[in-house]
Amino acid sequence: MLEIQGLQAGYGDSQVLFGLDLSIEAGQVATLLGRNGMGKSTLLRCLVGWLAPGGGRIRLAGQDITGWSADRVARAGLAVVPEGRQIFPNLTVREQLLAFAANRHEASEPWTLERVYALFPRLKERQQNMGNELSGGEQQMLAIGRALMTNPRLLILDEATEGLAPLIREEIWRCLRQLRDSGQTILVVDKYVQRLIQLADRHTILERGRVAWSGSSEQLDADHGLWQRYLGV
Repeated sequence: MLEIQGLQAGYGDSQVLFGLDLSIEAGQVATLLGRNGMGKSTLLRCLVGWLAPGGGRIRLAGQDITGWSADRVARAGLAVVPEGRQIFPNLTVREQLLAFAANRHEASEPWTLERVYALFPRLKERQQNMGNELSGGEQQMLAIGRALMTNPRLLILDEATEGLAPLIREEIWRCLRQLRDSGQTILVVDKYVQRLIQLADRHTILERGRVAWSGSSEQLDADHGLWQRYLGV
C-alpha cells in the first residue's frame, strides 16, 4: 500500500531525512516511533504533500506520488488525522463530515454518515453542534470520522491520543482496533508503545532522520532495551 525508498527531505540547508526506507502492506497497521526531533513530522509532511522531498520515491497503492500537492495526494487515497485536530469551528459536526464524503476508489463498504455515527455515537448526539462547541475528545472523534468519510486507502493518525482524558483515550484505541479488524491500512504516530504493540503489525523507529530499527510487535515487546535506547526521555 505504501512504499518509501531513499527518502531525503529538509528545510533550506538543514537536512532532516537521510535515505529513509519504509513499507506498509495493504491491511496492515504500522507505527512510526522515535523521540521528538527525529524526523517523524517531516516524513508525514512529505507523505501528505506539505513538503516536497529532496530525493527518493513515495508510492501509494503502486502509484508514484512523490512531490504531489496535498489535494492530489488526498484524492489518491491518503487521509490524515492531524496533530491538533484542525477541525472547522464554524461548521456543524454533520456539515464537516458531509463536506469530506467521497468514495473515489469505489470501496465495497464505504464509510457513510451512518457508519461514522455507529463508530462514534457521541458525534450523532452532537451532530448539530459547531466545531468550537465540542470537547477535545469529541473534536478528535470528528477528525477521525472526517478522514474516514474520504474512504482512504491509507489512514494516518498523528498523535491521535495526545492530551485526551483516559476514558476518551480508551475510546480512540477501541476505534483503532475496530478499524484494524475491518482491514483498514493505518500508519500511527503515538507515544504509548505498549498500546501500539497490542494494536499494530509492524513498527519503525526513527533516529536522526534514519530508520534505526524495524520489526514486529513481538520483537519490540521482547526487547525493552530498544525502548530505552530510542524512545526514552
